[in-house]
Amino acid sequence: MEWSGFALLILVGVGIISTGQPAAFVLIAVASLGAVLGLASGTIPFSLLSALPGRLINLFDNDLLQALPLYVTMGLLLGRLPLADALYRTSNAILPKRASAPLVSGMLLGALLGPMNGSVGASVLGLSRVVAPRLTAEGIPAATRDAVIAVASTLGVLVPPSLVLILLSDAMLNAHTLAVTATGRTDRVINTQDIFHAALLPAAIFLLLCFALCWFAGRSATKLPPREKLTAKQGLLAGFALVALLVLLGGVATGYFYAVEAAAMGAFTLLSAGLISGRLHGAVLRELLHDAIAITGALFSLLIAATTFTLILRLLGTDRLVDNLVAGIPGGDVLATAVILGVIGLCAFVLDAFEIIFVIVPIVIPPLLVRVADARWVAVLVLLTLQSSFLLPPFGYALMMVRGVTKNPAPFRTFVRALVPFLLAQWMLLIVVLLVPKLVHIGENAAESTRAPAAPVSNEEIDRRMREMLPPPPDIEPK
Repeated sequence: MEWSGFALLILVGVGIISTGQPAAFVLIAVASLGAVLGLASGTIPFSLLSALPGRLINLFDNDLLQALPLYVTMGLLLGRLPLADALYRTSNAILPKRASAPLVSGMLLGALLGPMNGSVGASVLGLSRVVAPRLTAEGIPAATRDAVIAVASTLGVLVPPSLVLILLSDAMLNAHTLAVTATGRTDRVINTQDIFHAALLPAAIFLLLCFALCWFAGRSATKLPPREKLTAKQGLLAGFALVALLVLLGGVATGYFYAVEAAAMGAFTLLSAGLISGRLHGAVLRELLHDAIAITGALFSLLIAATTFTLILRLLGTDRLVDNLVAGIPGGDVLATAVILGVIGLCAFVLDAFEIIFVIVPIVIPPLLVRVADARWVAVLVLLTLQSSFLLPPFGYALMMVRGVTKNPAPFRTFVRALVPFLLAQWMLLIVVLLVPKLVHIGENAAESTRAPAAPVSNEEIDRRMREMLPPPPDIEPK
């Protein structure tokens, strides 16, 4: 029954594409089918299914999940407040008066707001509403316009501390813990800040490449109309928003703020600004809170469904089969990692980033980390692969979203032709990081040297701390 897990994975992909049902529903249905087959064949004892409630309870003990509704609320607030419009106009006013300025402003807006929007789809909707009409009015060809929006919508996958990056960090922590436990290595298990720091340099390199490509592509504009006048109110609003976003994003990425604390500060600040300005009156506020609860509920439903599905795969023995397959990949660490990245890239054709993190990463990454010790390097490569896969023709998720949302989309062939330079930049960066793992470790030693060295912990102290973590016996009154 080990191979039946792969059949279930294929069934999930087919179900999501063919039925149009939410991924959580498809995962639960396929997991139920797998459980019935396992029970009928005797592979899964009924008593083992009782592990599911405890697994879900332990899942929600994770404090990092508190950031989910807060980041979702921030993304919704950014969409309803005039911050995106003010930031775009201010960027246009500051940049030199050339046809390339609107493209650079649109890419910059995606980099600033993408980490807060929570998903590629939300970023596409926001950028299509704010940026697309202005690029059209300023004479930017439709293909270039759609390509810039598609690329900018994926920046939230890579730029820390995006919601995607936070959830991947938690998944990588669990995978690394399993790998260290299985191998008996003495590696320090990575945490969220480690992955934030590792992603900083690759994200900065890709942003610079995108700005350069936008500046070059803007030469094809057919006209350069007068720019919209920037009012003092819009300038002040943009300055306040820019400082707040940079402090928030930079504070989390550099370790000064925890993700949950930063999300709470950002959501409170935006909510207060909306209430004070009168833009969040009763009906709008009710709609915003309704959407926040609905999106958060969808994410938690997906998390529960994915946890149930991966448990069924483990009970069927598919995880052991994957362990053997990964261990049998010929060559060194680079080839093994490249094969797994290829699998993740294929999954991105039918699964969103959250679905890949919740379903695919727990299956393929632990055996990879058993073989490859550098978890920071693997995490950044997964991020780059996710971002690239969303733009891969013909079924890339961001491409399909842009063509479905944008009015008067460009012909697909010219759209892909305009996208090629950005794809080449992504692939070049992915190959460089794959071949030069040191790129994700730049600054790591300096950061470690600023910390006070930890005193060694004796075996007696470890035993004492473990006893404190255990609950007291039921017949003994705790002191």
